[in-house]
Amino acid sequence: MQRYGMTVPFDGPLHTQRDRFTELVDLGYTDVWSAEADGHDGFTPLALASVWAPELRLGTAIIPAFTRGPACLAQSVGSLAQAAPGRFAIGIGTSSDVIVERWNGIPFEEPYKKIRDMIRFLRASLDGEKIVEDYDTFSIKGFRLKAKPPEPVPIVVAALREGMLKLAGREGDGAIINWLSAEDVKTVAPIVHGAARAASEEAPAPTPAGSEARERPQPRSEEREIVARIFCAPVDDPDLVYPAAKFAIAAYLNVPVYAAFHEWMGRGEQLTPMWTKWKEGDRQGALDAIPNSLVDELIVHGPPEKCREHIQEYIANGVTTPALAPLPFGYDMEQAVRDLAPR
Repeated sequence: MQRYGMTVPFDGPLHTQRDRFTELVDLGYTDVWSAEADGHDGFTPLALASVWAPELRLGTAIIPAFTRGPACLAQSVGSLAQAAPGRFAIGIGTSSDVIVERWNGIPFEEPYKKIRDMIRFLRASLDGEKIVEDYDTFSIKGFRLKAKPPEPVPIVVAALREGMLKLAGREGDGAIINWLSAEDVKTVAPIVHGAARAASEEAPAPTPAGSEARERPQPRSEEREIVARIFCAPVDDPDLVYPAAKFAIAAYLNVPVYAAFHEWMGRGEQLTPMWTKWKEGDRQGALDAIPNSLVDELIVHGPPEKCREHIQEYIANGVTTPALAPLPFGYDMEQAVRDLAPR
């Protein structure tokens, strides 16, 4: 089954959005994916979706691994998994130093280890184990999740560069990718799948005699999901799209983790003028330095039919679950959701 997702919630108060959620089913969407930054939390919109549109699968893209304690995060995951048995996937990621440190006052330290430890903790806790363990980035002293999910919960991992992509394949049930072109998927998806194959071929390490160390919990399947947040603007108006898209690109690609990702993807020469202007405080100069061709690569835009064809390129190159995210550029957002629908 080809999955096809939409980012939620929509604009406006949550209590007014029921009809828009239910319309997604009629339009052919299979999934809704929430996020968490400075608006709604990642779980509440999905809790509403679990009741309003029980046909939809629910996912988070993403919940930061830093901003909730491990037990609190397990409780949220267990609760939503009970509300939507077999229809929820938890997506976790490092988020950024802005969200973690500046907005939440939490040190943004050892992000790779934090994600790895949270995956292992969540797997064990969602299985109902009583956990007494010293992970590298936190310690758990006797927690057992009472809200155990009735069915396994896939854990998908937000990943940009090779280390996190391999972690997503090795210990996660898949990866969430973001701010990349359809062509870039050909580079990142094989890394996830390669790590998954390598992990399946490895024999489990023996537990030392007398050790209380727990065997590392394993992914539920050898298959790995590739979820892509794809930013869209289904409107045939270049004069509207290019300036607004360049603002969005600058806002993200100057964040160090995204800058490093695009440099790794080979866009260093293309983006250096923008990065230089941004560091100098010349915001307009930075926007002017972004070529239109980069907008064409990273943002699906144009007439709806062209947009749907572009989304299919992501799927053909390895995305199993597109999670579309229409950008608020001043056009009719409700109609955009309809225009981007698979049918």
